[in-house]
Amino acid sequence: MRHTHLRSLLITGTLLAATAACGSGGTSTAEEKTLTWASTGGQFQEDEKKALQQPFTAKTGTTFVNVSPADPAQVKAMVASGKTQWDLANMSWIYAGAYCGELYEKLDDPGLDRSKFPPGTTHDCFVPTYRYANVFSYNADDYKDDPPTKIDDFFDVKRFPGKRIVQDYPKNGLLEAALVADGVPPDKIYPLDVDRAFRKLDTIKSSLVFAPSYGAVQQMLVDRQGSMVITVTARSIVTAQSGANLKAVWDFTTTDIGALVIPKGAPHKALAQQGLIFVTEPAQAKAYAELTGTAPARSDVDISTIAYSDIQKAFNAFLPDRGRLLEQDKPWWIENTDALVKRWTSWKVS
Repeated sequence: MRHTHLRSLLITGTLLAATAACGSGGTSTAEEKTLTWASTGGQFQEDEKKALQQPFTAKTGTTFVNVSPADPAQVKAMVASGKTQWDLANMSWIYAGAYCGELYEKLDDPGLDRSKFPPGTTHDCFVPTYRYANVFSYNADDYKDDPPTKIDDFFDVKRFPGKRIVQDYPKNGLLEAALVADGVPPDKIYPLDVDRAFRKLDTIKSSLVFAPSYGAVQQMLVDRQGSMVITVTARSIVTAQSGANLKAVWDFTTTDIGALVIPKGAPHKALAQQGLIFVTEPAQAKAYAELTGTAPARSDVDISTIAYSDIQKAFNAFLPDRGRLLEQDKPWWIENTDALVKRWTSWKVS
């Protein structure tokens, strides 16, 4: 059955979330200009408040209630109880794609112009709010005389010994990188030849370190537990700021999107959609990009006008001369994530 793994993730925490949801009452008139925004917490959510929420409050008077984490299990529980509390949630677009119209609202505001976003980044239930990449970097202290220069070098453990750190999740850019390193042209990557990708991964399996979280990726790099990494833009930046001597390799890089989604039955769907339109507009997109180092979602925002810091520029895949970029295929990943997670999990222990 499709989405079995995603469904199992959604079950976790359901009873607790349902209990919390059942304690809420109806929406009063005073709450009509309030949106509940679920996200990751920490600095990331603080950046959302500053760049995205505060300007919307200034323009419309809308206030925000911020909660974290944005757990898909809670969305499932709230929808099942008929008492959805969240209006917007920053979480993987895979969930919204897999359960569009079931657990997540379709976006139907005519003001949400999908033509303003890059091809392949939108869906009935999501549009991107920012863009990022799965960046291949290395510790420059480990390869002073002969640094890596291409994605093939990530898979060359003889010439470039050392551990490779990756997020413990198959949509981390590693499968696409394996196929390109094995000779597949980027424009022929999808649909993924999964068997071929895992055969290539077998050649470096003993050198891979699987990090359970992005925080763990950062800590492992700072602690010198690995010499190479493929991880997301923001985490690359923060890791470099934390003292790791990281250098990016711009040869082949997969790109992806962050998304704000609207849970099914959101108390203020119309206002939430207005907020979604607002936060993707150029002014807010630029402000958010300058705080996080990510890239604006809309194609009409000139990235050269964004005041990135030098470290942010060093890990930004959307600046000029960044080699070959490939947007991760949204329909393919929505359809195949369950199977890939199972394959990934069994492969690690085989």
